[in-house]
Amino acid sequence: MHSFINGNKPKIMLWGIGSYAGSAMRSLAENGAEVSCYLTRNYGDYGPSLYGETFHFKNYPNPCPLIRELSVDLVIPMSINWHEAEWKDEFLDLQVPILSPHGEAMKLERDRDFGRQLCEKYGIPVPPAHVAKNRIEALEYVHAHPKPYVIKNPLCAPGSPVHTIVTETFEDTLSWLEHVNYAEGVFLQEYMGRREAGHIAFVSDGKLYPMVTNQEYKRAFDGNMGPVAGAPMGGLVEKDTEDKYGIVKQTLLPLMPWFRETKFNGPVQSTCVKRDGKWHVIEFNVRTGITTGPALGRMLKNPVETFLAVGHDRPLDIQFIPGKEYACTLTLAGWGYPYTKIEGPFLTVQLLSAPTCDIWWNEVVADRRGRMLMSGHRVADVVAVSDSMDDAINKAYENIRKIYCLSSYFRLDIGKSLWPPGEE
Repeated sequence: MHSFINGNKPKIMLWGIGSYAGSAMRSLAENGAEVSCYLTRNYGDYGPSLYGETFHFKNYPNPCPLIRELSVDLVIPMSINWHEAEWKDEFLDLQVPILSPHGEAMKLERDRDFGRQLCEKYGIPVPPAHVAKNRIEALEYVHAHPKPYVIKNPLCAPGSPVHTIVTETFEDTLSWLEHVNYAEGVFLQEYMGRREAGHIAFVSDGKLYPMVTNQEYKRAFDGNMGPVAGAPMGGLVEKDTEDKYGIVKQTLLPLMPWFRETKFNGPVQSTCVKRDGKWHVIEFNVRTGITTGPALGRMLKNPVETFLAVGHDRPLDIQFIPGKEYACTLTLAGWGYPYTKIEGPFLTVQLLSAPTCDIWWNEVVADRRGRMLMSGHRVADVVAVSDSMDDAINKAYENIRKIYCLSSYFRLDIGKSLWPPGEE
């Protein structure tokens, strides 16, 4: 924060791609930061390139020399994969603040069974779960405990062998266990129903700061039907610094001794399901996320100061912009999504009229004629903020209809279920 206080623009580097990186770059630049992006995947570079200098991981396998050269003041990562990189220790030795925990604290998201055990240790409700090494062990466990299960990879990572499979009957669980990849085993978590919600808080200076309660619409199609998509198809975000729904009190505050023990500082999300009047943790994350992150950057009055303070593990002065307490995110999905093995042509993407809220581009490219083309399965995220949830939802739908791309689609029912938190 020193350079910011002295009137110099703080230099913030995003690690990521697409709408997450692009939205953060623009929001932070508009609030006084000098931004850049280290592109971590082979796609999604168009959006970030609109708002600052970008560096592709193929050209820069190790970002540490860049960080030194640019005198970066803060790094904001999109995923936790950086903690498994060969250059992780070199980066940590630079002592550049990062909006993420590290070391033992990273296990809260990375190792799902560790998170479960931590909940049991601190008296936080959590679904029964089991790690099985192979198909035989998995089938033995579910036959001994015949219930529906959510099937996950034991270790959380974007490219993990098992992407989350939500089964709602015992028979569906048995069927899926015949087809998953057991390279890293499977994490079997008892299915708790659909009354799901999450809360993102910041941990800094040994204190917990509630921020926003959110809902992610993870299934591909209207009515919460179809498979769980690779990333949510929409989301709702509400300023909730007073813990209106009790998620912080029940699932995050009990972890304060562990947060302090591990010197945790950064964002933390508790995703829970409500059953029998109690929130049960189904997952922790240690990042702001691709659904809430773009909205949070628009809701905060002081995102640059806030993120720098978290990175430096200092006390926070959380301020939201009046009239921007609610947000709605909608995803425009392209040809074949969510079945990503289906590849479509590079179709044109047209903006039919000027938007009145944010449109963040994902898997698109520009051709030699200056046209925008769909290059993958997720075209754009539309993010609207407002003083009421209804208005945010209406504004998001008004704007997503301004984008035309052949065979693209979006969910029509965001906000009609799973909200308020705890409702089905």
